Amino acid sequence: MPVKKPTPIPLELLAPAKNADIAISAILAGADAVYIGASSHGARKDASNSINDIRRVVETAHPFNAKVYATVNTIIYDHEIHEVERLITSLYHAGVDALIVQDMGILRMDIPPIELHASTQCDIRTPEKARFLADAGFSRLVLARELSLKEITEIHDAVPNTPLEGFIHGALCVSYSGDCRASCMTGGRSANRGECAQICRLPYTLTDSHGNTLTEGKHLLSLRDLNRSDSIGDMADAGISSFKIEGRLKEEGYVRNTVAWYSRILDRVVEGSGGRYVRQSAGESHAGFNPSPDKSFNRGFTTYFLSGKAPVKGVASIDTPKATGTPIGKVMKCDNRSITASLSAPLANGDGLGYFDREGQFKGFRLNRADGNRLYPATPQNIPAGTTLYRNRDKEWDDAISSAKTTRTMRLDMALTKTSGSNIALELTSETGVSATVTMDCGDLCEAVTPQEAPRRRILSKLGDTIYRPGKIVDLIGQHFIPASLLTSLRRDGIAKLDSAARMTYRYSYRLPETPETKYISDTASIHDNVANHLAERFYRDHGVSTIVPAAELKRPQDENGTMVMTTRYCIRRELGKCLLTPGGRSWDNGPLYLVNGSVRLRVEFDCSRCGMNLYSL
Repeated sequence: MPVKKPTPIPLELLAPAKNADIAISAILAGADAVYIGASSHGARKDASNSINDIRRVVETAHPFNAKVYATVNTIIYDHEIHEVERLITSLYHAGVDALIVQDMGILRMDIPPIELHASTQCDIRTPEKARFLADAGFSRLVLARELSLKEITEIHDAVPNTPLEGFIHGALCVSYSGDCRASCMTGGRSANRGECAQICRLPYTLTDSHGNTLTEGKHLLSLRDLNRSDSIGDMADAGISSFKIEGRLKEEGYVRNTVAWYSRILDRVVEGSGGRYVRQSAGESHAGFNPSPDKSFNRGFTTYFLSGKAPVKGVASIDTPKATGTPIGKVMKCDNRSITASLSAPLANGDGLGYFDREGQFKGFRLNRADGNRLYPATPQNIPAGTTLYRNRDKEWDDAISSAKTTRTMRLDMALTKTSGSNIALELTSETGVSATVTMDCGDLCEAVTPQEAPRRRILSKLGDTIYRPGKIVDLIGQHFIPASLLTSLRRDGIAKLDSAARMTYRYSYRLPETPETKYISDTASIHDNVANHLAERFYRDHGVSTIVPAAELKRPQDENGTMVMTTRYCIRRELGKCLLTPGGRSWDNGPLYLVNGSVRLRVEFDCSRCGMNLYSL
């Protein structure tokens, strides 16, 4: 008996979208799926969209078998439950494929059977947590960014039939899984409600327990951006099937560039897999430009802890949370009007430049005009000679992206045949396997004097601004003459019927059943579980939880050590070369350290057993 080949594993490139236009741009650039905020209850308050706009994204995505996920990933208060139920029902009827959620109360709401994905804010970093959430009815688990390939593999082995989603690019939260109460505790703005104040991007003075200043004015909690371009194949082999780009507040150019970049990488992984992997969606994308993640906003890059080894340095962007770009030269002379610089590459009018001033602050300015190595800033600058200049905006690059026509098409095979009498039929089959057939009475078919096959092929191939490109065209009409107008009508009617068939045959997945007897991983739902409504409380009690600590947004639990606002895998000591397990670390006090920026005061305690930190509000 022949050995049956295993079914290929679909791989998904998942793109962020601030709005519908960016979502559509991401799909055209090669995304297999997009995630987008609805009108409320998304963890990016400034990235909300109407149901009509989301429906427009669905209409673009589904013909390619690309998916649309809606973020309903804030915690929910009791008085909002009915509002959220109505919202989810509207998203379901708009054609959304799944919801990304963190509030377990949603599993007890009166909602349609829409597929549910467990957000990274569910803090999924152990096989035990993964098994519980899979048993609870989640179709996908979004893993913590901090996990290594080994830890991802262990989770995959625990839930082999549950797709895993992992981040590959974009901004990093310093706290595990974005499980952070710092913004809420220090300023009353809850990250769990989409209002993060990003205190991790502030400059801090670091002191020891005796009040000695260890470092001053550094962005000690501001991490570099994630870039796992070289690890996509390894992540797939570890069990990741959805590759997620962060950035629901990013502009279209950033998203299009990043999607086009990773789509090419994913294509290479699929091509080199020997049939093990396939792309989840159909179609061929043409970016219209050469993508490069270095050209878009970034704070420098890190693969974070994917290798399993704690990087000694280079995880944080401690000098500035801004995008510095790449070094482009040094200042030779500067006056009120111009800058003379030694340059490693030519600059263009409109480029963005920056430098670190005497106080170590990064300052940026726009270049009004470049005349060789003579630069004319849009605003006067006072830059000392010898200062390194950085280019953080390449105007020509930005113009190339904005002017590029990004397209995505599917192969369309056609067969033209003569049926009965004077009837002819056109059968159309798309790359996704959807077919449609249209027929037309052509009257008396007369013999043509000249060959007809090539002209008919040209007419059928004119697919214009549709989402199709010509594939195999079979012409079995022979030398009969068919007016071009009739062929054009046949092609147009066929495509309309094919599009309708695609909408009618699109296959949705639905919410998985919950296994009621599954016990939660603890008998306590802690502050990390973000229980903010009675339905979430009911969910945990249904799964054996006896003690429930309310979410920090409901009250501010204090203990003798203050309130823990972050737990991190990143370590300030390690980043600064002062790890307690090294001789250099012993030069610093081994007690807690303190981060101070105005009214924001945080105590930092180090947990060397797991090589990480805990931060407490004061």
